[in-house]
Amino acid sequence: MIPRLRLLTLCLGLAITLAGAFPATANTGVAFVHGTGSQTDALNDYWTSEMVNSIRQGLPDQSKYVVINCDFEQFMWTSGAAGCLAGSLYDFINNQNITDLVVLTHSNGGNVMRWILSNPTWDSRYPTIISTIRWVNALAPSSLGTPLADAATSGTIFEQAVGWLLGYASDAVKMQQTSWMAYYNANWLYGTSGRPALPKGFWNVVGTDVETAVWDPDSYCGGYTLNLGLEITQNWLNNCSDGFLECTSQNGAGSLWFNDTDVTNGDEPLSHNQSRRKCFGLDVILRNDL
Repeated sequence: MIPRLRLLTLCLGLAITLAGAFPATANTGVAFVHGTGSQTDALNDYWTSEMVNSIRQGLPDQSKYVVINCDFEQFMWTSGAAGCLAGSLYDFINNQNITDLVVLTHSNGGNVMRWILSNPTWDSRYPTIISTIRWVNALAPSSLGTPLADAATSGTIFEQAVGWLLGYASDAVKMQQTSWMAYYNANWLYGTSGRPALPKGFWNVVGTDVETAVWDPDSYCGGYTLNLGLEITQNWLNNCSDGFLECTSQNGAGSLWFNDTDVTNGDEPLSHNQSRRKCFGLDVILRNDL
């Protein structure tokens, strides 16, 4: 059984007894928070409509969802990143009367979300957002950064090999260097080892491998070319990685929800690209969680 589900099962009786703590009339919504990149149409260009439409079927009211479009090429604390995310979430909460918000993040989106959770006095909108969140489901979050960001900003020829994947040396890529993330985690962000806990659950979905066998239809889910590129970059990472992030980084803050092969259809691994796609039943797992 998935650890979080075990916890929920153990607490079911208490939850029924204390039903007033989670009103039956809760108005549940879901927010999709993209990763690195400046998005204007994250629904189609980042998540795909089939992924979003599948997940939102788990909502009591399927119209209560928002797909975030922000400039996550910037440092996480800037107005274009955390400011934009806060504005989008705050407006969604108020305009749709959301009282129970599940946030789905991917990759660097987890860092921007953690900034909001870790710095409630930074922006007047943050407390409302934090109080409304049930929990954050972080799909392959880059909580400890990635050696690929180190390489992409080093000015070596390797930058040419991974620049198409990372967006070259944007501020967001610089931020995800391992030493930089270590500094932010130690001084500004909560949830990592030795730091205060985050005010709401931050549950990690960890991708453990990349598979690109040309004869295997599963290797084509999410796009074979992208998966092939991730298998190449995996050579610069630990054995346990999704082609962009090592498993330790993905589970570096918050709590482990599950490793991909523990729950996916056919025990298939999720590449960094596939963890934001309708691959191997991931959408159903996220849908049922709502």
